[in-house]
Amino acid sequence: MLDLELMRAVAEQMMRQAEVILEGTKLSVEHTGHSRLRTVRFQMNGREYQAIEQNATKPSRWGELARQGHRVVQFKDVETNRYVGVSVDGKVKEYGRSA
Repeated sequence: MLDLELMRAVAEQMMRQAEVILEGTKLSVEHTGHSRLRTVRFQMNGREYQAIEQNATKPSRWGELARQGHRVVQFKDVETNRYVGVSVDGKVKEYGRSA
């Protein structure tokens, strides 16, 4: 089970500042190569996850929301390389589960 409140905190901090602070630990927000999207890796429930700012040029519904000015952050399980959830303007949804 994912900690949706922790994911919300990561997404909100990542989109507003250069570092994310979780349980007293500072994590640097980095930028991806060509697209320069914000990204940060963090630990949750003993696993490593990566929060990635949504690329507004993508032709997906999430890309469309980003183009409209919404703060969209995707969350990926680093070990499995699968996307597990999304945050839109501070509201987090876990993929594969009803709201």
